[in-house]
Amino acid sequence: MAFLFRWLFRITTGLIALALGIFGLTYYFAARSLPDYNADFELAGITAPVEIVRDNANVPHIFGTNDTDVYYALGFVHAQDRMWQMTMLRRTAQGRLSEVFGPRTLKIDELMRRLDVYPLSVRSVAVQDPETRAALEAYADGVNAWLGEVNEGARGRGAPEMWMFNHPVSPWQPADSIALMKLLAVQTASQLENEVLRARTSLVVSPERIVDILPDDPGNGIAVLPEYASLVPGTQRYAANNRMPNDPLSPTKPRAHAGASNAWAAGPSRAAAGSTLLANDPHVGLTAPTIWYLARLELESGGVIGGTVPGIPVVLTGRSAALGWGITASYADDQDVFIEEVNPDNSTLYRGLDGWTPFTTRDSIINVKDGVSVTLRMRWTDNGPVLPPDQFDLGTITPPGHVTSLSWTALSDKDTSISAAMRLMAAKTVEDAIEATADYVAPSQNLTLADRNRIAMKTIGALPARDAAHQSQGRLPSFGYLPQNRWQGVRPYSENPEFVEPTGGILGNTNNKTVDAPFPDHVSFNWGDTQRINRWRRLMQAREVHTRESFIEAQLDTVSFTARSLLPLMGADLWFTGDPAPDGTPERRRQQALELLAAWNGEMNEHLPEPLIYAAWLRALQDRLIRDELGPLASEYTHADPVFIERVFRNVDGAAAWCDVIQSAPEETCTEISRQALDDALIWIDETYGNRVQALRWGDAHQATHDHPVLGNATILNWFVNIRQSTSGGDNTLQRGLTSGTRPNPFQNIHAAGYRGVYDFADPDSSVFVTATGQSGHPLSRYYDNLGELWRRGEYIPMSLDPDLARAAALGVTKLFPDTPQ
Repeated sequence: MAFLFRWLFRITTGLIALALGIFGLTYYFAARSLPDYNADFELAGITAPVEIVRDNANVPHIFGTNDTDVYYALGFVHAQDRMWQMTMLRRTAQGRLSEVFGPRTLKIDELMRRLDVYPLSVRSVAVQDPETRAALEAYADGVNAWLGEVNEGARGRGAPEMWMFNHPVSPWQPADSIALMKLLAVQTASQLENEVLRARTSLVVSPERIVDILPDDPGNGIAVLPEYASLVPGTQRYAANNRMPNDPLSPTKPRAHAGASNAWAAGPSRAAAGSTLLANDPHVGLTAPTIWYLARLELESGGVIGGTVPGIPVVLTGRSAALGWGITASYADDQDVFIEEVNPDNSTLYRGLDGWTPFTTRDSIINVKDGVSVTLRMRWTDNGPVLPPDQFDLGTITPPGHVTSLSWTALSDKDTSISAAMRLMAAKTVEDAIEATADYVAPSQNLTLADRNRIAMKTIGALPARDAAHQSQGRLPSFGYLPQNRWQGVRPYSENPEFVEPTGGILGNTNNKTVDAPFPDHVSFNWGDTQRINRWRRLMQAREVHTRESFIEAQLDTVSFTARSLLPLMGADLWFTGDPAPDGTPERRRQQALELLAAWNGEMNEHLPEPLIYAAWLRALQDRLIRDELGPLASEYTHADPVFIERVFRNVDGAAAWCDVIQSAPEETCTEISRQALDDALIWIDETYGNRVQALRWGDAHQATHDHPVLGNATILNWFVNIRQSTSGGDNTLQRGLTSGTRPNPFQNIHAAGYRGVYDFADPDSSVFVTATGQSGHPLSRYYDNLGELWRRGEYIPMSLDPDLARAAALGVTKLFPDTPQ
């Protein structure tokens, strides 16, 4: 027995030692890629010494003698901290993910190849202004300089992920940065999906009911559109196709998760300190690390500081000493789907304006790891690339004998967006900034501006010029061979919405409707917000003057205007009614829930039970209203539309008809449906979180999911690479935490403010900012999530252009020197 025990002890000890050895070896190799922020480097391609001071939050402050060296250093630090993220973004834009991940990402690659994003970017390099081309080349040289250091210095292949997905990393090119700008457009686009969903819905719902379930934003209405089947005769009701995979690496997002943001500014008359204020928080899909990277550049035109995207040498949102700028998605209708008729006798021809016209074609080979390479035959019409029926559910709305093509402003080979963004960083005044962004193409944004004395907002980006006789006004797919449906170029930049020095002294945007112009001067029919803007208006008008603190308070506000406006309608005949019910019965639980909601102020606080009850009730209510009429299509409506719910309960234009279940003999009332939906919600809550209503926490359901796009689902590793946080806010609060909308966790916070900044031009060095995770993309770095807890608590770090403040608590100083020939 003793002999057996000794050998068991030896084997166990050996296994433990072996496990510790493997762990230690793995940690050693993974940690090799952690950069030393106090190292000096002699590098080719730089013309003079550059100093990179990393403050105590690991924000690099880059000081050089000329702009090209500063951009070189920015490329160097981006690669140091986010090499894996940059290479994955580039592969996504190039349609080359499958070389690393195999068949899993094949459909993603197919879409990106068909959109032709990377070849368009390569051709766009030539149209940049000379200063931008020089900056792009210098930036690429900086990225490649770090790649050289990794290769020569045995620095763990640059990132831990490189050990797991070993694949050569090609040198960075100027076109790569332009491609990443286009990728931002892909990630924030939603009009294509809006068109397809409207078309699919019109095949099962009468035209007069379309304005209920897909309502226009409040404002002047438009005539009811024709049924899609009458607009495109011969359309059949197809079953849904296999859509793009719900993969974290996919650049396309469901329409509910398209671009969103907040930005507002106050002029001197509405600011307590007598100068201007500006706040901005762009909303993005949450990842670890976040897409944002903080940096300060000391350019020849002056210092700029704010949010950059690794791979793009531009401060996209931030400030200089004289000017602040913020971005919000404009929701401009810059995409149109066209139905193209194919010649039944010759599939290489489609119907053009002058008869049968040959498709433009090109083959592209996608290499697939552990699989067979795929040769993709890509086709274009005069309107744009042809997309297959199994993407975006296009097959469900395409008549037999036809294909669909896409017109989109982002698909330009003369895309000067990055040149415009470069010029914006050098602008000193509101007027300079508006002029600087005249050549910006995509993604379309509302640019909020503040210099020391004036504020403004301008919609930037190319907006299509449509014919007033367009069959569907761009709201539904239409025949591509009809001249009135085709784009007539782009509208003049001067006609883009513009607001300068508003009379009230305050302006802002929460992705809400900004102009109420008739088609074709409308900008969009589908805006991103009808709710947050109401709360914002109240907070702005509640004070005669504002401060940095009041702007921060608004940015972090979690009161839901939607809850406060809809709950009185949803529970109008339910509050404090019914006989007393024994504890533990469904009736008693309903009464308890209604008692809580009746006293609730609409604050989506993570520690309260009311937000969870309300959110689950609203979700169940919309599903009950639409499921009987839409059938499986109801699953595409992942988020409750407050305007739809209000129309139903106020019976606007007969919208209460949605409350009647058409398959049942009795005629249900909205009160019955609302009560049943509340019971549905409470049953789901019981099954998921337990049956003690008062013990529920919104934050348990509304966890921010900063997940690693590649390793986030890997067992054990996900504990190291994912960042999960209980959060306040919701779909319709200013501190927006957009929920997933899909089971099993429909209320997870997956889309929120990846960056927050508040700039006070009365005291610029008191300006503050923060990002959602940290500066480093390395899971073993202390800066992987160093800002995440501040972000969750609603705290910020200073945003100073004072070099002495940066150096005062620097965690490291890196110096780059020109390589001297031996």
